[in-house]
Amino acid sequence: MRKNGFDTTNLHLERWASPEHGALRKPIHTSIAFGFDRAEDLAAVFQSRQKGFAYSRQANPTVQAVEQKITAMEGGVGSVCFSTGMAALGAIFLALLRRDDHIVASRYLFGNTASMLSTLEQLGIGVTFVDATDASNVEAALTLRTRLVLVETIANPVTQVADLAGIGRLCRERKLLYVVDNTMTSPWLFQPKSVGATFSVNSLSKYFGGHGAALGGSVTDCGVFDWSDDPAIFEAYKATTPLEQWGVIQVRRKGLRDFGGTLSPEAAHSLSLGSETMTLRLERACESASRIAAFLQGSKAVVEVNHPSLGSHPQSKRASELFRKPGALLSFSLADHHDPLAFMSSLKVVVNSTNLGDTRTLGIAVAPTIFHELGRERRAEMGIREGLIRLSVGIEEVDDLIADFQQALDQLG
Repeated sequence: MRKNGFDTTNLHLERWASPEHGALRKPIHTSIAFGFDRAEDLAAVFQSRQKGFAYSRQANPTVQAVEQKITAMEGGVGSVCFSTGMAALGAIFLALLRRDDHIVASRYLFGNTASMLSTLEQLGIGVTFVDATDASNVEAALTLRTRLVLVETIANPVTQVADLAGIGRLCRERKLLYVVDNTMTSPWLFQPKSVGATFSVNSLSKYFGGHGAALGGSVTDCGVFDWSDDPAIFEAYKATTPLEQWGVIQVRRKGLRDFGGTLSPEAAHSLSLGSETMTLRLERACESASRIAAFLQGSKAVVEVNHPSLGSHPQSKRASELFRKPGALLSFSLADHHDPLAFMSSLKVVVNSTNLGDTRTLGIAVAPTIFHELGRERRAEMGIREGLIRLSVGIEEVDDLIADFQQALDQLG
């Protein structure tokens, strides 16, 4: 039987699950608790011997429908949704790491993620940051305590592309957990499963939901890791859960249930609705980002443009081999004598905002805002110039966006 495509599955998966009253989407279930006629059935749900819902902090019908959609998009064996992408990422660490474990992470990680790792260091987990664009740097940083490798597909904001396939081979050989943050690409542009990722993490607030209307995050077990001798899995879960589900059930129980970063059913419904136009949005946004990047390269006021579509990008070939499109995120640096804040204030269409993946084009001067806490030295290590501006390109007519940049550049003289 022919397998349905990405968009057909995305649009019809909830309907195929036969939601209540013939609805085309899963209704919003706002109930916190769920009742049972037989106490034995409630006990069976608690013990994972029977499917069902007991308390919405851990599982909810509306949220479950989104989880099933994400699992299908990622080609995984199970997903868990959270209130934010940061909660999703943190849940993996809390559920599967122990004191004295060691993480190797990309030095180009988003600032909040790097901040989370510094918190883990205070709790006794070692962290080493490396240039993840070359798997040999990851290999050189491994120790006997290394348990997990963490990278992003496309780094935010300078768009470095990690050596995803090379790191995947290394993690498979060393039996390491391999966590790939897929937020900047989305499941439509890339499936981390294809490079051997253990988990794919998405901030659903970004390209999945796509309209800046709801926060959310997800963890998907890609189904490639052998959990059979994993030291972190609780014995109680092994007895009631199939082997391939051990990792995702531990993330749900220890990462979601115990720490409570629950996605609300209202947000889940909004995100699911937004996801239906993911392909349409990303096709246009990626194409516009490529055109804007090429335009900005021609400006004398701009000293650097970062986007994987450009031949000057160090990982342009890798991106074209891995991703369906080069992404809708780009950044560029103004010459040192230009004020990036003044430039951003002169834009009329582009919105000064810190979010990503909206239908609107959003821009932000990076050094004085989202990476301010890191300091000038750490920013330099990450390739972030002081005049760097990040753009999340939306779905406006690209000619209008280019005209907006042209008038702002003209004001620079």
